[in-house]
Amino acid sequence: MENEKSVLNGWLMLPVAFGLLIGGVWLIIQTVKGGDGHASWIPILGGILIEVAGILSVMGFFTLQPNEARVLLLFGAYRGTVRRSGFHWGNPFYSNGDKASGLGNRHKVSLRARTLNVEKLKVNDKRGNPIEIAAVVVWRVQDTAQAVFDVDNYEKYVHTQSETALRHLASTYNYDDAADNEATLRGNVEEVSQALRGELQQRLAKAGVTVDEARLTNLSYAPEIAQVMLRRQQAEAVISARQKIVHGAVSMVDMALKELADKQVVALDDERKAAMVSNLMVVLCSESEVHPVVNTGTLYN
Repeated sequence: MENEKSVLNGWLMLPVAFGLLIGGVWLIIQTVKGGDGHASWIPILGGILIEVAGILSVMGFFTLQPNEARVLLLFGAYRGTVRRSGFHWGNPFYSNGDKASGLGNRHKVSLRARTLNVEKLKVNDKRGNPIEIAAVVVWRVQDTAQAVFDVDNYEKYVHTQSETALRHLASTYNYDDAADNEATLRGNVEEVSQALRGELQQRLAKAGVTVDEARLTNLSYAPEIAQVMLRRQQAEAVISARQKIVHGAVSMVDMALKELADKQVVALDDERKAAMVSNLMVVLCSESEVHPVVNTGTLYN
């Protein structure tokens, strides 16, 4: 776990470092000028040691920008994390970063929010239909010690686990048309996004990473079945539209018959009511324009 540590102010140590550097050179020069026989090697050695101490003290300076931290390692042991931005001085033997750790100079870790675009993946949904899905993940480092020591490279770890979580999520939901009000990828985007964020948070917790947001950015059927599924969706849309048209037509016919009966406009027997209902349904449900036929004879001719 992370242990926040305080270090010395760099501006306070800067005069000390320069004093050691200048003092060591000055002592050596003065000793050489004096030339006091064979005993002069003692102050020269002292000047060299002072100069070395000045050089080492200069190596202890480092700066941190806002939302940046430095993990302090002393001979392989974790000593703490500096989170306060500014100009600092610490033990010059705190080790620097290396390429294998995936970190920059002096084990600096960015605490800023980062965006990961998970590229389009081809997976199967709950029904086995091939789909293409992509997502965007906003994440940040919460625990620097876990990020540096618990995983080999936390940035690669986040990328790999994000792809794995997205594949697993797609296999637990249907693309659409689920039974019993079951959530689907297409119809319940908010719920699916929250589920993705929860799974990612669980997977990335061991790396000291917190997930601020996770959202689907692309969702579609795979090209090999896209045309078939499009025709199915079109058929479903036509059926749904027809159901609404028929429902509305029946309501209008019922209202017309009731109005005619209540206002006693005309008395119709069952046969004529059936004919009227048939004609009205044709007029209301037809897709093309209806051409009326005018009856100039009697009511029953």
